[in-house]
Amino acid sequence: MENKIEKYISEHWDECIKENREDDGTLIGLPYPYTVPAVGHFNELYYWDTYFTNVGLLTSGKALLAKCNTDNMLYLVNKYGYMPNGNRTFFLKNSQPPFLSQMVRDVYEFYNDIIWLKGAYETLKKEYDFWMAKRLSPVGLNYYSGTLADDEMVKIFADMYRKRTHSDDGRNELDMARQAITCCESGWDMNPRWNGEGYNYAPVDLNSLMYLFESNMAHFAKTLENGEEKIWTERADKRKALMYKYMCDENGIMLDYNFVTGKLSNVFSAASLYPLYAGLADNDYAELMDRVLCRLETEYGIVTCEKSDNKINFQWDYPNGWACLQHIAISGFARYGFTETAKRLAEKYVTLAEKVFDETGKLWEKYNIVEGNININQEDPGKMPAMMGWSAGVYLFADKFAKMPH
Repeated sequence: MENKIEKYISEHWDECIKENREDDGTLIGLPYPYTVPAVGHFNELYYWDTYFTNVGLLTSGKALLAKCNTDNMLYLVNKYGYMPNGNRTFFLKNSQPPFLSQMVRDVYEFYNDIIWLKGAYETLKKEYDFWMAKRLSPVGLNYYSGTLADDEMVKIFADMYRKRTHSDDGRNELDMARQAITCCESGWDMNPRWNGEGYNYAPVDLNSLMYLFESNMAHFAKTLENGEEKIWTERADKRKALMYKYMCDENGIMLDYNFVTGKLSNVFSAASLYPLYAGLADNDYAELMDRVLCRLETEYGIVTCEKSDNKINFQWDYPNGWACLQHIAISGFARYGFTETAKRLAEKYVTLAEKVFDETGKLWEKYNIVEGNININQEDPGKMPAMMGWSAGVYLFADKFAKMPH
C-alpha cells in the first residue's frame, strides 16, 4: 500500500518537470523534458542533484523521465565538451560532481539498449577528458577548480563568500571568490573541509567518483566488446593506488589531500564514505568505516561533517544532513556486505523524513540530523526550499531498501 509520502511524491513529480527546447535568456534549451530539484524555486537541470532524482524516478516507474534527464546531459556534453553545473549560460565555466557515468549505467541496466549505450559511451569520453584536462592536479588526482568566468565575477563571488561565512578571513577578493566557486562546483556549498582553499585540494569524494567513472567505462567497453576495457581498468587501478598513497591518514581514513602543502584536511566527513559507494575501497577500509561511523551517525542518520569547534555557520556541516549523503552511505555499506549498517541507516532516513513530513507536510532540502527536524545551519536563514529532487529520490530508495529481505 502506498504510504503518505509516496502519495505526496507521486502527486508532485509532474510539477518538477520542465520543457524548454529553445534557449531563453540565460536558460539553455534542452531536447527533452527534465526535472528540477524543487517546485517553484528552479527552472534548470542541475548535474549531481539529478542523479539522486533519477534513483527515485527509476524506483517509482518513471524510467523514461530518468532517461530524458540523462539524454539531456549527454546532449550538453556533446555541445560543450563536458556537463556544466546546469543548463544556464552562467554555469558554463564550472561543473559538479561527475555522476553521469552512473546515470548512464542505471538507464542502460533498465532498458538494455546497446545502441544507445554505444553512443553514450563515446559522449562520456568527452566528459572524462574534460576532468582529466581541466581538473587534474600535479599528483594525478582530480580537483574542483575555482575558475571564474571573468573579472567581473570576482566581486560577486567574494561577496558570496563573505555572506555565507560571515567573514573574509583577511583574504583578498580573488581567493575568496575562487573558494566560493570551488564549493559551488563541489556541490558542498559552503563547507569547512578545505580551510578556505578548496582549489588546492584533491577531494576524496570527487576522486572516488572518477574511479567509478573509469570502472563504469571498463564495464561498458566489455559490454560493447570494443577492446578498450583494459585501458579503463588500468586507469581505475592507477587512481586507486594514488588515493591510497596520498589520502590515508594515520588511522587509514581517506581525507581530502592538499597537493600544494602535502597535508590532509583535518575534517572528517561523509565524503570519506564515497570509496565504499564507488567500490574502490578494500575490505579493511570498509571495516574501518563501519567502526568509525559513530563519529558521523546520530539517531536520524549521517551528519555531513563530524562535530567540531568551528564557529562558521556552514550549511554543509554539523548538524545538517543531506539526502544525497544518506544514499552514498547506505549504498556504500550495502556494496561491501555491511547489510545491517546499511539497513539501519536507511530506516533512520525514512523515520526522519516521515517524522518531519508529519510535522510540516513537506520534504526538505536538508535536515538537522541530530535533532530530527529542520532547525538547520543555514547561511540564508528562512530561505530553505521545500524539496522534491534528491529528498524524494532517496526516500523512495531508502524505504524500498529498508523493507527488502536481507
